[in-house]
Amino acid sequence: MSNADPVSFETTLHVRDHCLCLSAQRAARALARRFDEALRPVGLTSGQFSLLMSLNRPKPPSIGSVASFLAMDRTTLTANLKPLERRGLLLTTVDAEDRRGRRLTLTEAGQQILAKAMPIWTRTHADVDLQLGTAQPEVVRAGLRALAL
Repeated sequence: MSNADPVSFETTLHVRDHCLCLSAQRAARALARRFDEALRPVGLTSGQFSLLMSLNRPKPPSIGSVASFLAMDRTTLTANLKPLERRGLLLTTVDAEDRRGRRLTLTEAGQQILAKAMPIWTRTHADVDLQLGTAQPEVVRAGLRALAL
């Protein structure tokens, strides 16, 4: 055991008021709950919406590129893909160029659910931007993108 002095309550308050990590975690959880509730009528969570949206590309992406884009490890991504694949919203196929790899394709059903979800996302996102008010949503997004690199 070390003889370190105990952390004061004032220090706790300082961390609460200044810690970017804590603020980002709290905001992420609140936003996820808000979008989860909004997307419930189409049967998606915010994470599932983001995952399906990441597949909405002209060419099917690899699992690795989607994991990187979503800042997930491949194991977590694979676990998150399974229920969406069971629902027929995406298809996993062998990569024709590298038989060891897999490609992810948004199915017609996946495209349809995204089309239903987009107006909900748009409304909810507009509400979030309004809530940010003078915080300038574009500045907030730019700051978050900078931290995600």
